[in-house]
Amino acid sequence: MTTNISQEIEEFQFRNLHPRISIGTASDRYAGWIGQIYSKDRYENKIKSRSKKLADKSFQEEVLPVESVEEYFQHFSFLEVDFTFYRLLLNGDLQPTTNYHVLSTYKKYLTENDKITLKVPQIIFAKKLWRSGKFIKNKDYLAAHVFIDQFYQPALEILGNSIKGFIFEQEYHVKKERLSPSENAQALDIFFDNIPEDDRYHIELRTASYLSKEYFKVLEKYGLGQVLSHWTWLPPLSKQIKYSKEEFFNSGNQCIIRLMTPRNMRYEDCYKKAFPFDKEIEGMMTPQMIDDSVEITRLAIDQDIHVNITINNRAGGNAPIIAQEIAKRFVEEYSANL
Repeated sequence: MTTNISQEIEEFQFRNLHPRISIGTASDRYAGWIGQIYSKDRYENKIKSRSKKLADKSFQEEVLPVESVEEYFQHFSFLEVDFTFYRLLLNGDLQPTTNYHVLSTYKKYLTENDKITLKVPQIIFAKKLWRSGKFIKNKDYLAAHVFIDQFYQPALEILGNSIKGFIFEQEYHVKKERLSPSENAQALDIFFDNIPEDDRYHIELRTASYLSKEYFKVLEKYGLGQVLSHWTWLPPLSKQIKYSKEEFFNSGNQCIIRLMTPRNMRYEDCYKKAFPFDKEIEGMMTPQMIDDSVEITRLAIDQDIHVNITINNRAGGNAPIIAQEIAKRFVEEYSANL
């Protein structure tokens, strides 16, 4: 490992790791990252507390102001904005929602080199939604006009070329409610045929049986990226890439790897174990996750594909430390090419 890169990694600086590697995190503004990503004294009296309830336990999250994104981008190349997953940018009357205003505030602090990946709202890509303590059928599932008018167009107006990618996440489908792989692929085919062409689209399917030949044909047809997601009920990343025969379909030559949770560990358990996200939790992270991420990165670079690795605190306790481990492993194994 060269001295300069080694020092940068120790200081949680990942922007210069490799021309075809970008490392970012799923969300930002965590007070638990003070001393790693954020200055200790800069946000004094600006930290807010919000309550989050999971099952029978409540957590008080400490959140930095949006302006902290300026420091964030001194360390990372891109940021995955995931709060857009929970609400559209415009309501049914095409009036701005709170998410529109928050995203506009983020834009004020971005430079031309700072990039954002946006989670597409679940109301567009989820068959069912959790409402009032139960799952209900989503009437706007794969509604092209909702995506275009209430999310895509306003997102472009706010962020423009700062958008690095759009992530369409389809929730896990239990066995008794699953479509056949071909039916699911056909539904996606119709949707993407009715929205604007864009080389920044990426799909994350959380039902392994849907990763079929028909699905990969849809990705190839529209130049869509396969999000390789390290998540609770999905197979290892190394198996997911083999489903696609190690091909990368995104027409923008981008690949997204999302490190979300350890395998076989539910969201609630991950959150409880990782909170307050200020350190790596011993024994929490799936060991194979780092190995697979580095190997897929090497594979992609060999095909002139740019790799974007998104890291969630819940994957092992603290996203910046996980980023360090990935960066160190990559440089150790491939330093001859750096």
